[in-house]
Amino acid sequence: MKVAIVTNDGEYVSQHFGRSRYYKIYTIDGNEIKNVELRERGTGHFAQGQTQNHEHSHTQADPQGRHGYGADADRRHAGMAAEISDCDVLIAGGMGSGAYESFKRAGLDVMLTDIVWIEEAVTALMEGKMKNLANERTD
Repeated sequence: MKVAIVTNDGEYVSQHFGRSRYYKIYTIDGNEIKNVELRERGTGHFAQGQTQNHEHSHTQADPQGRHGYGADADRRHAGMAAEISDCDVLIAGGMGSGAYESFKRAGLDVMLTDIVWIEEAVTALMEGKMKNLANERTD
């Protein structure tokens, strides 16, 4: 199993997917970590030194005003999912509901967590103790 965790520093789980700079990728076999890599994100608000602003419509294609919907958002999310297409699980502190749904459609098991340390999150996932807080951690 391969797990992608969004981070800005390699130590902490990023609290907002779209504002993270890196993916920390764990290759896990059974209960053993086989490989760890830090992969720079090529997309997103701060990817590869970009400083995109966060001004976009939250109501563009979603009458409920939820974050990250519409054709443009779908294209951005597809690019983000392609960066981790070799992974099975994506862990973040939170993300927009449009991104969450897009990553699920791309085949990722998306886990939103309040665990702040990456190592603790990986251990919780491997032990089957991670709770998915998607209802509380999507905007």
